[in-house]
Amino acid sequence: MRVITRLGAGLLAAALAAGCGASPGSGNDAASKAKPSATANAKPDIAKLGPVTLTVWDQEVRGGQNKQMKQLNLQFEQKYPNVTIKRVSKSFDDLQKTLKLAVSGPKAPDVVEANQGRPIMGELVKAGMLRPLTDYAKLYGWEDRYSPLLLDLNRFSSDGKQFGSGDLYGLSQMGEIVGVFYNKDKVSTPPATLADFESQLAGAKAQKDVPIQFGNLDKWPGIHDFESVLGQVADKQAIRDFVFARDGARFDTPEFTDAAAKITDWVKKGYFTPGFNGTGYDPAWQSFAKGKGRFLIAGTWVTADLADRMGEKVGFTLMPGKDPSHPVSLGGESLPFAITSASKSPDVAAAYIDFITDANAAKVLTETDNLPAMKGAPVPEGGVSADVAAAWKKLNDADGVIPYLDYTTPTFFDDVSAAIQELLDGKSSPQAFTTGVQKDFDKWANDR
Repeated sequence: MRVITRLGAGLLAAALAAGCGASPGSGNDAASKAKPSATANAKPDIAKLGPVTLTVWDQEVRGGQNKQMKQLNLQFEQKYPNVTIKRVSKSFDDLQKTLKLAVSGPKAPDVVEANQGRPIMGELVKAGMLRPLTDYAKLYGWEDRYSPLLLDLNRFSSDGKQFGSGDLYGLSQMGEIVGVFYNKDKVSTPPATLADFESQLAGAKAQKDVPIQFGNLDKWPGIHDFESVLGQVADKQAIRDFVFARDGARFDTPEFTDAAAKITDWVKKGYFTPGFNGTGYDPAWQSFAKGKGRFLIAGTWVTADLADRMGEKVGFTLMPGKDPSHPVSLGGESLPFAITSASKSPDVAAAYIDFITDANAAKVLTETDNLPAMKGAPVPEGGVSADVAAAWKKLNDADGVIPYLDYTTPTFFDDVSAAIQELLDGKSSPQAFTTGVQKDFDKWANDR
């Protein structure tokens, strides 16, 4: 779900220039006169602002995600009859391709989901197109609602150079884990260690079943599968330090190379879907849902869809590692909702973001088979959603979350996804892979 598509430098520059001097927003007179009142240390009275149309761009288009979004939007409009939400929902890929142009145009939305990391959020912050939310965070108590790590994933310095610190620029609804879904009809006991996992993969192959359903046509799934293995081979802090581009962090280490060797070994042994580089992400998980394959390495954003199709036949576990008591899994949180600098209704936008992330929202998220990121969220009573909730708690208790690699630099999705495709296709050795990715990183790091 974490593909980052970047605009070329010339196109982005043109988009930014086009946005200068424009007065985008919802176009409401009452809204345009409303000024942010967060600095007044009092929550604004949204009901007294007059008619407001709030334009929201989101990518919550999958089954359970779409259900919760529709439900919460309706509840917000019922609470504030003077507010009309104009929702524009796009697929993840489409949102990332169009977002930068949209926020710089004459009819920019008020609220957008802007993916974490330097490729999207960092570039928008750097261009001054997102409003810092630190004042609203204090007003609404958002810092008490989330763990520090989850908030840090949505923080940037005002110049966009420092990721993980500075002002808050967005708030996410859901937690995310890239873990292992398994077919309970075929897996009686989920693997507890990496060695156990590999043993079960070999058993599935011997029985002529697909060990791991995998489609990498979209490129980003390869990042997830590689980094899921990386988290079990390399030190978690080394991965975090590299993603946040901290001093001394490197990609071309023996541990990172060992992870590349491990996943290429799985390819050679036939543990993945045949022709995976030509198979799409959605067809892969849909094949798994139909009973083809034993395991699926995927994000918890497909939980609702799998539960709908497989019922009690699907289970979920964290990516098995060396020690079950110290799990490490790729993840973090869903795309954050941010307020554009062009919005004429920032108070309404902030109240909206608060509403879709409060305790009631956590309840709605749980009921629709989503994973709330907020503290104190209700726990599902059973099914795969209960597995996911238990895994989320275990992972956070162990401080085992590692962030997505594609956050690292403005071009890192393109760099690392292409490199992983070549690695898995046998066109690059593990050592050449890590060396090449390091060179791509150095080009950015030396010029920033």
